[in-house]
Amino acid sequence: MREPSKASRLTTAAFLAGVCLAQPAYAQTDAAKDYPNKPIRILVGVPAGGVVDTTTRAIAQKLAEAWGYQVIVDNRPGASGAIALDFTAKAVPDGYTIGMVSASRTITSAVNPKLTYDLTKDFTAILQATSLFFVLYHSPSVPVKSTRDLIAYANAHPGKLNYGTPGAGSAQHLAWEMFSNMTGAKLVHVPYKGGAQAIAATLVGDVQIGFGSLMSLRSHMSAGRLHVLAITAKNRSPAAPDLPTIAEAGVPGYEVDQWLGVVTGAKVPPAIVRKLNAGIVQALKSPDVAQRLAADGSTATSSSPEAFDAYIKSEIAKWGKLAKDARLVLN
Repeated sequence: MREPSKASRLTTAAFLAGVCLAQPAYAQTDAAKDYPNKPIRILVGVPAGGVVDTTTRAIAQKLAEAWGYQVIVDNRPGASGAIALDFTAKAVPDGYTIGMVSASRTITSAVNPKLTYDLTKDFTAILQATSLFFVLYHSPSVPVKSTRDLIAYANAHPGKLNYGTPGAGSAQHLAWEMFSNMTGAKLVHVPYKGGAQAIAATLVGDVQIGFGSLMSLRSHMSAGRLHVLAITAKNRSPAAPDLPTIAEAGVPGYEVDQWLGVVTGAKVPPAIVRKLNAGIVQALKSPDVAQRLAADGSTATSSSPEAFDAYIKSEIAKWGKLAKDARLVLN
């Protein structure tokens, strides 16, 4: 028998290599066809009851109804959310373990090199699910009626205004650091164990200003115990259309979004990621989910995996630059 020519052998090898490379794509497609065929777990790095938890449960319920399999919300608080994310990153990459991530985790990734995971390498972005903007509030003891007044007062009384936050490195903490960096206001940070404690401290006069959600502040606003000045959104919120943004109220370019998003392991097949994206997008369009989000002051965003991946990286870069400029050491 005639021996194949060198060119023929190369052609055959190239063909076989192409077949081998193509097989994972077929396998991914087949896996997505049958997905899901068992319960899905969503890891949440905070205790039950807060905005992150209630939003996750609303999404989980809709996914379970649509797909006919249980979607379990697994709360694993601790280490500022690192425990839940580390578990998500190391789970079997089959799409049955996904995790909720918030803007606070991009802050942590920007300032803490000791994390056991890399938010940009160990995960696949599924989508940004919601946006949640903070409200700038103050005690009635502070004689101001606008954000411009607050900036002028802070500059006239450097170090006199204390702001409370849920802790060092929290989204509220970095929101105030950004405010100080952009306005020159000299403010004093007082960390607490949670947002509720920071609000309580403002009510009794231990601190004078803060950032919080509309949901957590509504009763105090209506009773006149706390006054609100602006929101951290780029545009005015439908939930409070009369409330100006901080950007339009005197700090151009200012914006802080305490968003929530969904991620899974880095090696989960793209076809399954797309199926998860489509399912969660559909869940977010549900009227009762929209109502649940509105009660918290949140709105659905429903981005693509690619857009969310780019957004995570931009957020890490933004907070990293701020921490460097402000010389913050948070780890």
